[in-house]
Parts: sequence; C-alpha cells; structure tokens
Amino acid sequence: MSGGLIEIFRDIPDPRSGNGIRHRLDEVLSIAILAILCDCLRFTEMELFGQEREEWLRTFLSLENGIPSHDTFGDVFAALSPEAIQTRFISWVETIREKISGEIVSVDGKTIRRSKDLAKNKRAIHVISAWSSANGIVLGEIATDEKSNEITAIPDLLKMLELKGCIVTIDAMGTQTDIAKTIINGGADYVLAVKENQPLLFQDIELFFSTESSTCDYAKTIEKSHDF
Repeated sequence: MSGGLIEIFRDIPDPRSGNGIRHRLDEVLSIAILAILCDCLRFTEMELFGQEREEWLRTFLSLENGIPSHDTFGDVFAALSPEAIQTRFISWVETIREKISGEIVSVDGKTIRRSKDLAKNKRAIHVISAWSSANGIVLGEIATDEKSNEITAIPDLLKMLELKGCIVTIDAMGTQTDIAKTIINGGADYVLAVKENQPLLFQDIELFFSTESSTCDYAKTIEKSHDF
C-alpha cells in the first residue's frame, strides 16, 4: 500500500523552492496520508505519528533528515494545489480498491458540522462523496460552496472515478439528465430516486408501471419516519 502511495506522489509538482528543503515531498505526503488514515488530523499529530512509527516508516522511506516537523507539514499543505492532491489520492484509492462486478457506489452530499464561521464570513463546507460499500472506503469526494451546487459538482466527481461495471446510486437531487449521461459514459448503471418535484417524469414513471403491458417486477417498501 505504502509503495503505491509513494509512486503516485512522486511526480507531484513541489511548490517549495530554495536550498532549505530537507524532506522529500513524496515522503512528507506519504506520512501525512498514513497519519490521516490513523485519525491524526492535526499537523502536530502527523509529526507525532511519524516519530512513534519511524522505525517502520524507514522500511520504505529514506527519511534522510528524520521525521518532518509539524511546521513542515503545515507549510507543505498550505502551498500545495488541492486539486493535485485530490487527483493523486483518488488514483491511490483505485490501486487498493478491489474491483467487484455490480459494486454499489453511493453518491451523497453532506455539510461538515461546525465548518461555518460567521466571524470570518466563512460558509459551511459541503462535501459530495462516492462511497463503495463493498470495499468500505470513500472512492473520492469534492467540496462545493452550497448544497444547491451538488447538481453541477456530481458529474465532476463521477468523471474522476473508475465506474465501469458499477451501479451508482444518488438521491433525488442527482436525478438529472447530465448526471445520468455521465454515469452511462463511464460504463456504469444507475439507480436514481424520483420525487413529485419533477412532475412530468414522476407521472411518466407512474404511467409506465401502471400499464398492463408492463412486464417489469418491482418492490415497494413503506417506512415511517421517526418523527411520527
């Protein structure tokens, strides 16, 4: 796993310059990603993670100048392009993902709790994720300014992923022609929800299932909300 991660980060453009660079960029990022997977989210925690596991890390990293400091982690992530990290992280996930025929990939958007900061005029962060239940991992995610931007952001996320042979599920907000086309172009099938806020489509589907000529099988479940 770590070897593949290092290879993927090896060609990422280094935003640092000058003669004061003490740590290889691919090694800094590899330690950071491994630390994050162990729930170390702060730069100080990344440094501590590296120090406590230095002997193990040296089995696949050179670490010529030891473990990077928390300041180094902070400076690197502040200077790096988020898109560069995102695309390479998704590539790494693909290398450890077990390809399963008919794999369910669930696309959903969530607002990150407490990410809104009124004092700094900062909006809440809304993230769209693609979750593989069979692998138990997030295949990729993309941030949007608002929930209403999901419709335009979902195709961008789908285009980043290897979806051939998968079944993509999205809630009613993602029931859009462009999104369906993106899934089909990726070689996948889809299951999309339809609500009455799309009246013509809703009526067409009702009519299709109500005609005697329809030979489709279907299942119906009725659930009560915990509010009732």
